[in-house]
Amino acid sequence: MRLSINHATHYQFSQPVGHGLQRLRLKPKSTQGQRVIEWQMHLEGARREVEYEDQHHNHTMLISAEPGTSAIKVTCTGVVETSDNAGMIGHHSGHMPRWAFLTQTPLTRPGAMMKALVSSLEADRSNKLASLHALSRAVLAAVKYEIGHTSATTEAEEAMAAGHGVCQDHAHIFIGCARLLDIPARYVSGYLMMNDRIDQEAGHGWVEALIDDLGWVGFDVSNGISPDARYVRVATGCDYREAAPITGISYGAGETALAVSLAVEQQMVEQ
Repeated sequence: MRLSINHATHYQFSQPVGHGLQRLRLKPKSTQGQRVIEWQMHLEGARREVEYEDQHHNHTMLISAEPGTSAIKVTCTGVVETSDNAGMIGHHSGHMPRWAFLTQTPLTRPGAMMKALVSSLEADRSNKLASLHALSRAVLAAVKYEIGHTSATTEAEEAMAAGHGVCQDHAHIFIGCARLLDIPARYVSGYLMMNDRIDQEAGHGWVEALIDDLGWVGFDVSNGISPDARYVRVATGCDYREAAPITGISYGAGETALAVSLAVEQQMVEQ
C-alpha cells in the first residue's frame, strides 16, 4: 500500500520571538514493513541548524526561529510504501541496550492501579505474546478513549485513575505494565490512515514490545489491533518525550497558539 501524507504544524506567537529552538522527529525511515519513496520538509519562520540520528536511530532535525518572527510553520509531505507484517518489526538493533526499555520513566511509572491490572491478567505468563495481547485488551477496557481530558505531560497512573485518555495514555500504561512483566517496551509515534476520513487532527501513537524469537512486535492499544499496512512508523523512544514529533523552547514569544493539519490517504498506483 502506498500512503500519501501531508502534515503541517503552525505555531503563532503573540510577540516576536527573541530566541527559539525546536527538535523535529518528523521524517520516517525505511524499515521493516515500510519504504520511504519521497519525503520533503518546508520551513517558514525558521531555518535548519543540524540533522542527525538520535540514540533510537530517529531522524532528528534541529531548527531555530528566525529572529523577530511571529510564526513558525513546518510542513511535511511524502509518500511511504507499506506492507502488513502483523506488527512485527524484527530483532533488536541500534545503540540502546535491551535493558533500557525495561526502565520506567516518569510518564510510564506504575502505581497501585497499574500493578493491580497486571496482577489481574488472565493469561499464561510463559506465553509473552498472549500476555501482551491480554494486556492490550485490559488497558483499553480500563481506560476509555476520550479526547480533551489528558495532555502530553499526563502520567500513566494518572490516566489509569481517571479512566479515560488518548492513544498516548494507552501506550504509556501498556509500556509501564509490560515492564512490570519484565518485557522491554517502547513508544512509537507515526501516522495511521483512517478508514472513515482523510483529514485528522494529530498523528498517532502505539507501542512495540520485544519478544524472544519474534523481535519487536507492535500493539495499537487504542484500536485493539497490531499495526498493519495503514501505519507509518516515524520515531521510537522509551516514552512519548523521546519520540515526540516536535519539542522545543522559545524566549520572548509571549503566548503560543498551535494549529495542526494532517491528511493521510492511500495513493493509487497506476498499473
